[in-house]
Amino acid sequence: MRDDTPTEIDPPERRSPALVGLLVVVGLEFAALVVVTVVLIVEVIVAPATSIASGIALTVLAAIAALWLGALLNGLWKGRSWVRSGIIVWQVLQGAIAIGAFQGVFRVPAVGWVLLIPALLGITLVLTKSVTAALARPAE
Repeated sequence: MRDDTPTEIDPPERRSPALVGLLVVVGLEFAALVVVTVVLIVEVIVAPATSIASGIALTVLAAIAALWLGALLNGLWKGRSWVRSGIIVWQVLQGAIAIGAFQGVFRVPAVGWVLLIPALLGITLVLTKSVTAALARPAE
C-alpha cells in the first residue's frame, strides 16, 4: 500500500488560462442555473402553473441539474479527471436547448445566443490541450 501523505508542502500548481476560462464559464452557468431554480421555486409557490405536477417536476429537474453542475464545478476546481465528460454532456445539452430557442412558435433568439455562446466556448475550452493535460489522471 502506497503512502500518499505529503512529506513537504508542495507549491500550488498554476492553472492554465484555458482552465481558468473553463472555470469561469462553468461557474457562470452554475450561478445562472441556481437563479433559474430559485425563480422556478418562487413561481411554483406564488403563481402555480396550470399543471401543478408539471411545475414541480420542472423545478425538481432544474434543482437536480444545478446540483450536478455544482458537482462538476467542484470537481473541475479540484482537477478531477471525471469532470471532462460531464462538462461535455452539459454543454451539448445546453447547445440543444439553445437551438430550440431559435426555432418554433415561441422562439427567442436572444436566449438562444446566451445559451449557445457559453456552450460552444465550454466545449472548446474543455478540449484544449492544456485543460486535457491538467485533468489527466496521473500515471501510476
